[in-house]
Amino acid sequence: MIRPLVLAAGLALATGTAALAHHGWSSYDAQKVIRVTAPVSDLAWENPHATAKVAYQGRTWDVILAPLARMETRGLTRQMLAAGQPITLEGYPRSDGTPEMRLERVTVQGKVVELR
Repeated sequence: MIRPLVLAAGLALATGTAALAHHGWSSYDAQKVIRVTAPVSDLAWENPHATAKVAYQGRTWDVILAPLARMETRGLTRQMLAAGQPITLEGYPRSDGTPEMRLERVTVQGKVVELR
């Protein structure tokens, strides 16, 4: 009886640790906001976070969006981002200089969608 409990506790700890590691937002500089108005490309509408790419300052940046359920609940759909139209992205860059941003809000078709 003790072995299954130990196994269950170990699995719970391992799962919790993986979830915490995934949400390591400390690698982004929240004091430095990037604002880009451009169409996104390479949109991957998938969990745990949707991703896309955008041209900014002569480089291609990876854009980390929110989970699908959150975006869709707040009114942001895949079609709104995939239409090739310029949209405004606001987020935080990675602190290490990697061309990647954690997206905080999107303005598309006159609508502002908060992602966090």
